[in-house]
Formats: sequence, C-alpha cells, structure tokens
Amino acid sequence: MSFPVDVVVMAAGKGTRMKSQRPKVLHRLGGRALAQHVIDCAARLSARSVVVITGHGAEQVEAGLSAPVACGDHVAPQLRFVRQEPQLGTGHAVQQAAPVLPEDGVTLVLSGDVPLTRPETLQALLDQCAGECLALLTLDMSDPTGYGRIVRAAGGSVQAIVEHKDASEAQRAIPEIYSGIMAVPTRLLRGWLARLDNRNVQGEYYLTDVVKLAVADGLPVVAHRIADAVQVAGVNSPAQLAELERAYQRRLAEALMEQGVRLADPARLDVRGELVCEEDVEIDVNCVFEGRVELRSGARIGANCFIANAVIESGAEILPFTHMQGEKAGISVGPGAQVGPFARLRPGAQLGAHVHIGNFVEVKNSTLAAGAKANHLAYLGDATVGERVNYGAGSITANYDGANKHRTVIEADVHVGSNCVLVAPVTIGAGGTVGAGSTITKDTAPGSLAVARGKQIGLENWQRPVKKR
Repeated sequence: MSFPVDVVVMAAGKGTRMKSQRPKVLHRLGGRALAQHVIDCAARLSARSVVVITGHGAEQVEAGLSAPVACGDHVAPQLRFVRQEPQLGTGHAVQQAAPVLPEDGVTLVLSGDVPLTRPETLQALLDQCAGECLALLTLDMSDPTGYGRIVRAAGGSVQAIVEHKDASEAQRAIPEIYSGIMAVPTRLLRGWLARLDNRNVQGEYYLTDVVKLAVADGLPVVAHRIADAVQVAGVNSPAQLAELERAYQRRLAEALMEQGVRLADPARLDVRGELVCEEDVEIDVNCVFEGRVELRSGARIGANCFIANAVIESGAEILPFTHMQGEKAGISVGPGAQVGPFARLRPGAQLGAHVHIGNFVEVKNSTLAAGAKANHLAYLGDATVGERVNYGAGSITANYDGANKHRTVIEADVHVGSNCVLVAPVTIGAGGTVGAGSTITKDTAPGSLAVARGKQIGLENWQRPVKKR
C-alpha cells in the first residue's frame, strides 16, 4: 500500500434502543468496548492516525477508549477525538473530522458500533480504492430494511446510495446494501463534504451523498461486496449485542481449535480479553477468561471455571468451579499443580510445581513452593509457604490486625494440623508441626512441636468471651 491511511470512526450516536445511560459504542464485546475493537483493527491496517468522532456522552467515550498498541513492526496510529455537536447526520460528522485529515492519504470511514469487520476485508477495500477512487463495502441481505441501497446503472457501475427512508418501492427491493464503511482519497472527500446538503426526509447531511457527487465528477465508484454479514453487523439493541457476542466467541473458538486447543463445546466458551494457548490444552464447558490468560502445553481447565490475569504452566490442572481473579498482581500456577474444585485464587497467588490447592481453599498474595498442599477448607493470605508443607483443613493465617497486614512464613516440610490460627507476623520453623486446634502467635524453632490447649500460646491476657444474655 503506497498511500497513508487515516481512519475515521463514527461514534457520536446515542443508541436509544440500548436503553442504557452508557454511550452505545462503550458497550462491551469480548471484554472490550465496541469502538475499541474498531480502533484496534486500524492498528492492524498500519493506519497513520485514528480520528474518533464523538457526540452523545462525548466525555465518557473519550475517557473510555485508549490508543491502539503497535502491531508487529508497525508504529501505533495516533488517536485523536473531534466532537459533533449537534448531531446533524453522518456527512456533518465527517465534516468535523475533515480539518484534521491530511490531504495526501486515504480516509477509511468505519462505524464505532460495527466491531467485527476483519482487517483483511478492509485491506481489500483499500486496495480497490488504490488512492484514486471511492470504494464502498457492500453486502446482499435477504431483509435490507433500514439500510442504504446501492443503486447501479444498467452496466453495473455504482450510481448512488439511497437511504431507506428516501428510497422508492423499487429501490427498497434492491438487496445490496451499503455497510457504512468506505475508503476515499481525502483530497476529494474534502470537496464533496463541502457540497453536501440536507434536502431529504430526515433533514440531515448524508455522507452517502458523496457517491452521487463522485459520479457527477466522473470519478469511478467501486464496491467490494462480501458475503459475511457478521462483519458489517452493528449494535442497536441488547439482543443484537448478544448475537454479536456469540459470533465473536465462535470466531475465537474456531481460531483456538485451529491451533490444536480441544474445546468440549465451542458454543460454551467466553473470552473477555486475551487467551493465549500452547499445544495440547483442554478446556471444558462454561469457562470464562478475562484479562490476559496464558495456558501452557498440556494444561487442563475443568468446567465452570473463571480465570482472569493468570499463567497456568505446563501440565497443571484447574478442576471445576475454580475462581481465579488475578487483577494487576496476577496469578501463576506451576507445572503439574492441581487447583480445585471450588478453590479461590486471588491477586498475588503464586503456586510452585505440583502444588495442590483443594476445595474451598482461598489463597491471596501468597507463594507456595513446590509440593506444598492445602487440600481442604483453608485460608492462606500474605504467606510464604515452603516446599512440601502440608496445611490442614480449617486452618488460617490471621494476616490483618485491624490496621495493617502482616506476613506469615511457613518453612519447608512443616505440617500444620487442622483448625489452626497462625497470627502474623510469625514464622513456623522448617520441619516443625503445629498441632490441631492451635493458635500460634510467636515464632517456632525448626523441628519443634507447637501445641495450644486451653489458654493459647502467646496470649497471656486472653479472656474467654462473655456470653451474651
């Protein structure tokens, strides 16, 4: 491609059928805003800049969208915003963007609520434009109601786009519709925008009128016709958003299976971020992945798991109904480790090789070295756990004193009995044992037996709770 591309994203509409205070383009698909999908697609086209036209909820939209990241060897496009106030039609919207569009390139007009257009489709459209003519993305639809129709001459050349409300009965019978996506040399677009008028049923300035202006000027108008309706489907209602969500998830599922990932049911997968899988990965039904999740070779994910911002190493197994919420601190599960069922890993949980975390065990901001086990109904918060530690059912680290959080250190080969309380800050020496039912408030020596019966060790001023009358 020998010409620079500047992308204009139409994102000024209100979307009243969404019945929401949130601007339409900020509703989420696969964990990201609709318009963010469009902006990120521009990066994959090596666009020079992205101009987002905002209007309804402009401040929310501008705050809710972020610049695309660099794609491969290409520099990330510059992101800028212009406002359309009031909203007087699509042509009026692009008029607001025209002053910031350099004349030496091609303007690619996209819709902020049409998130699933493939980069290769847009590249084909740009190739047809070739920096010289007006190119439209079109589609045949069995029910074209509401869309602008492509009007062609007897020889097949495109003559105009007629909006549905302005179309005659004969024109409404045309199945070929305009998708809302076009590529046009910017130097020509500027002149056509200046000639737009609002003499139509809606009293608006239509961007689609640039077609008849191009024809009048003798410039060729070409159409790149596709068959995949999902690529040009917009979102105007919760039902349409749900339909596109499933289409998006199906697209991701197919891509994963092409890489060799085994999905128990492609229709029951939800990726709301980025899921990176190596070979021989298995994912059961109804799993949700958020943020960035990496599954190394041979990892297995059981049914009904939620995993966010985590790395699952080779051969690890996440059993059903496990909840892993990594947030910024992240979560890592070591090779051959086993987590679940019904386990909860919170931010900062770092599990070594062959660690076992069982049912109803919660781990937060803690490191467990290789071979450590907490198999039943336990809590480990702000803890450093050594190799081969066995942590008993019903035991907890009391890491919060009401003002500050403190760390518990359990050294290698310690056995912690059931129903124990380790009151941080405290260190349990290597090879030691904590007897069942003990409350430990002081460091214990390596190899020692720490037991509390009746009065609890280290709490000389402990008083039995007063029974309420």
